Amino acid sequence: MPFFPKILFRSEVESFLWDVYNNAELVQKIGCAEAKRRFELLLSKLPHPPVFTTVRVNTLFTSVENAKKLLNEEIIKQFPGLNIPIFQHSKLHDLLLIPVIGPRRTLKQHSSQVIVGAQCGNAVLRGAHVYSAGIVSTSKWMKVGDEVSVYSDIEGKCLRGAKYFSESKVFIGNGISELNRNEIFSSSNPIKDKCIKMTEPVYLSPSFNNVLSDYIFLQNLPSAVVSHVLNPQPGERILDMCAAPGGKTTHIATLMHDKGEVIAMDKIAKKVEKMKSNASVLKLNCIKTFCFNSTKAVAEGAAADEQGGPPFLPESFDRILLDAPCSGLGQRPNMVCSLSLKEVTSYQPLQRKLFSVAVKLLKPGGILVYSTCTITLSENEEQVAWALRTFPCLQLQPQEPHVGMEGMLGADLSSDQLKQLQRFELSSAEIYEVDLCNPNSSAEDMSILANNDTIGFFIAKFIKKG
Repeated sequence: MPFFPKILFRSEVESFLWDVYNNAELVQKIGCAEAKRRFELLLSKLPHPPVFTTVRVNTLFTSVENAKKLLNEEIIKQFPGLNIPIFQHSKLHDLLLIPVIGPRRTLKQHSSQVIVGAQCGNAVLRGAHVYSAGIVSTSKWMKVGDEVSVYSDIEGKCLRGAKYFSESKVFIGNGISELNRNEIFSSSNPIKDKCIKMTEPVYLSPSFNNVLSDYIFLQNLPSAVVSHVLNPQPGERILDMCAAPGGKTTHIATLMHDKGEVIAMDKIAKKVEKMKSNASVLKLNCIKTFCFNSTKAVAEGAAADEQGGPPFLPESFDRILLDAPCSGLGQRPNMVCSLSLKEVTSYQPLQRKLFSVAVKLLKPGGILVYSTCTITLSENEEQVAWALRTFPCLQLQPQEPHVGMEGMLGADLSSDQLKQLQRFELSSAEIYEVDLCNPNSSAEDMSILANNDTIGFFIAKFIKKG
């Protein structure tokens, strides 16, 4: 099988998602057949990467044109003989679009095989090479220099160190082995280096490992939209409540010209260290990181940290980003989702707890942006409806830029309210028959295509009335 045609969900989760598209409000407007078509399109698109790889330029230290020039030189190095143009997004001017070529279904498959885990397989589909931590199995006699075919064990059935695996697997490309089999599976001296250099991936996309790391940041398109919607201003005090790994945090700091204060929190220490590293590489000084549980970020009376860290006094931030923990069902590529229905539906209470904290910490007149990378109603539009009922001080605001769709029907929000929301929905459009590598294509046309074929995402913007 050259490529997996549809994401694997547990049956209970697939039924839950079908109910999202089969809700009475939506079906009344578009009909059951169209709802079914959108749902099937969603399932078929999730295993594939978006049609563009998107990178954000660190505009504090280089121009978009210079970053584009340097990226073009790097792509020529990685793919000699190929002409892959780079486009600047027409509305997100700090975002560059690099076409993803594929799926290439006619690649020859080699007898020597490498089996990787599903997460590693997803990374390969977006341009990564294969590192030892992602390898589950290799052919018995694999040695340095061998041409190998790489497969993703999407169902997690392959035993680590197996010499042969015949069950369900998905071909994701060919590469050259840079280690012997015994080096990969050595328990006494585990190697964490690159093991397979991908030479013929099913999807051709540049590798960004240590590439222009102080000039660019690999970021999904909707994630870049979020910071623009927040619209941070120089000198303001901004809170990023669930910030790791820091992509949006560093974007916020860049948009405010590294002037002011960006507080970035996460409760996992390793992720906080990654945020610090990202801020350092991008030479951003206004970011302060804290390992702290954001549900406890509001100080009671004299409990506030005098050093400026959490917990914080109420109404102490000009703008707050709550990019909430979520079920992540909009992430691409994703060939299999192992979450149970209980896990998928467990995020709503946590999101509401975090939202309540955000409202307390926001100054009157301040801006709160709520976002997720999932496609459910319960974590998106239903949360907006709940917030508007629960906090009379909040008012929905229009978003700029607005390059996604409006909100989905089904949460008893008015038409005007839905228009103020922004949903990047994978079932919104068919994959266009467009020559992505035509350098004469207009940036506007390519931007529209990128807006309509990205990860699933949701954004809501509120103002706290005085």
